[in-house]
Amino acid sequence: MAESTFEAGRDSGVAERDANVPVPAAATGGPISHAIFRLARLHRMFAGQLLRRIGLHPGQELVMMHLWELGPQRQIDLVRLMDSDAATMTRTVRRLEQAGFVRRRPSPTDKRASLIEPTAASHALRREVERVWSQLEDISATGLSDDERADALAILERLEQNLVRADAQPTEPDTEH
Repeated sequence: MAESTFEAGRDSGVAERDANVPVPAAATGGPISHAIFRLARLHRMFAGQLLRRIGLHPGQELVMMHLWELGPQRQIDLVRLMDSDAATMTRTVRRLEQAGFVRRRPSPTDKRASLIEPTAASHALRREVERVWSQLEDISATGLSDDERADALAILERLEQNLVRADAQPTEPDTEH
C-alpha cells in the first residue's frame, strides 16, 4: 500500500492491509463490481476520517459544495442534484443547520417552500473542504502518473454511464430462476 495511504490509515487506527482482497466464490461473476464495492467503502471511510476533523460527515460536504456554487436551493432541488432521497436530505440539512453551516429562509417565489442557504460560517469551511478533497485525491491516486489518473477517471466515468443507461432501461424479469 502506498506510504501516504498507510500514514493516513495508521493515524486513524486502520491497519495496513494487502489491496488484493480475495474475491469470495459467490462474487466471482462480478470481480469489477466487487472491486468497486471495496474501493467505495475504503474511500468513504477515509473521507469520513478527514471530514470529521472539520466537523462534517461524508455527503455533507457535497451538499455544501452545491450551495457554495449555486447559492440558495430548495431542499427538493438538492435531492435531485445529489440523486438522493428526501429523508436523507432532510437529515443532512438538519445536521448542517444544527452545526451552523446552513439556514432556511422562506422562498420568495413559493410560499410553501423554504430555501437552504450557506451561512458565513460555512464559507469559512469551504477552504477546509477543498483541502480535504485534495488530500483524499492524493491518498486515492498516490503513485499514479498523470496519464494513469486520466485513464482511471475515464474508466470510472464510463462505468458510471453504463449504470446510468442500465437504470434508464426497463428491466426484464429474470425467468431463469
